[in-house]
Amino acid sequence: MTNDRKYNGWTNYATWRVNLEIFDGFDPFDNFSDNQANMMEWLPDTLKEYAEEIIEQTSSEGLSRDYAMAFISDVNWFEIAEHLFLDYADEEDIKAYKEGETA
Repeated sequence: MTNDRKYNGWTNYATWRVNLEIFDGFDPFDNFSDNQANMMEWLPDTLKEYAEEIIEQTSSEGLSRDYAMAFISDVNWFEIAEHLFLDYADEEDIKAYKEGETA
């Protein structure tokens, strides 16, 4: 089942909420400074793994964790990654990314 409804300009509620609660103010260039080459190729998966680690570290096994993991399965990780990249990348990287080059 797909959800075609946007939420506050984001793909859906889950994407908006995870971006707001976990990644607001998160600079991927500071947090992943050792691997900035081709960032948009790996950043979506890395953000997902980061969010999963937070859930695993802050909750015990059981129903609550299962619900949290199910919730983040609806997140558009590419959308959050692109938002963070465009917010924190320098002008040269943004220009290259928008021209279709790998940033």
